[in-house]
Amino acid sequence: MIRKTLDTDIPAVMAIYDAARAFMRAHGNATQWPEGTPSAEQLAADIAAGGSYVCEVDGRVVATFAFLPGPDECYDVIEDGQWHSDTPYAVLHRVASDGTVHGIAAAMFAFAKERADHLRIDTHQDNLPMQGAIAKAGFKRASIVYVSDGTPRVAFDWLREA
Repeated sequence: MIRKTLDTDIPAVMAIYDAARAFMRAHGNATQWPEGTPSAEQLAADIAAGGSYVCEVDGRVVATFAFLPGPDECYDVIEDGQWHSDTPYAVLHRVASDGTVHGIAAAMFAFAKERADHLRIDTHQDNLPMQGAIAKAGFKRASIVYVSDGTPRVAFDWLREA
């Protein structure tokens, strides 16, 4: 079940971010999400904006993501490529799982696809598992964008077929 994040979910979501960070470190992605990132303040802002979601399995929060309307200023400049459309889009950010449920990324992406015709997402160049999940979900690589701290990310987008 996917639902909006509640304030009472914040400890569980922060634990998921910790688990995701540990997974990334163990799988060759040493620099994405430095300690304390994403922050509880960012999570609270996503909740306040109505764009933070959790995935529950058997009543336990196992994954989280932000699903927000665009435009997103991180996507204003793209290098060595281009978006596949300039139509209005929604964004997926802070996608994370505790690693206990297989296929949870696909469920999050399907949820977003049911609610938007154009999606954008980015991930670290060393986050090969996420890049694989994004590609498997039908997103196409657009190129390189820079997030708010100035670091590059591999950007993807998805468009509903007409």
